[in-house]
Amino acid sequence: MESIEDYREAFLAHLRAGRSQGEPKTLYGPMHYILDLGGKRLRPILTLMCCELFGGKAQQAMGAAMAIETFHNFSLVHDDIMYRAPLRRGRATVHDKWELNQGLLSWTALLVLD
Repeated sequence: MESIEDYREAFLAHLRAGRSQGEPKTLYGPMHYILDLGGKRLRPILTLMCCELFGGKAQQAMGAAMAIETFHNFSLVHDDIMYRAPLRRGRATVHDKWELNQGLLSWTALLVLD
């Protein structure tokens, strides 16, 4: 790939393509919400770049990049709950948008998602 934006776009395409529309919506909704809040996505980008640095293809590392991004977002939900934060990236936190129990359930599900 040629630029950081290329890696970012490739990762975002992978993120969208792998999206489960699973049930119950009360579990998957908060998980999608936190992953869709954005951010720079530096962790997955660096994962893809490192794969290519050592001779692989970025596509081969998409699973690892997704796992790292999912775990990072898991830690953000955890921090938001622990510190009772009302906002994440300018929008309502998971536990404020839904409720604390939903926040805890989606937090746990993010841990085991990838």
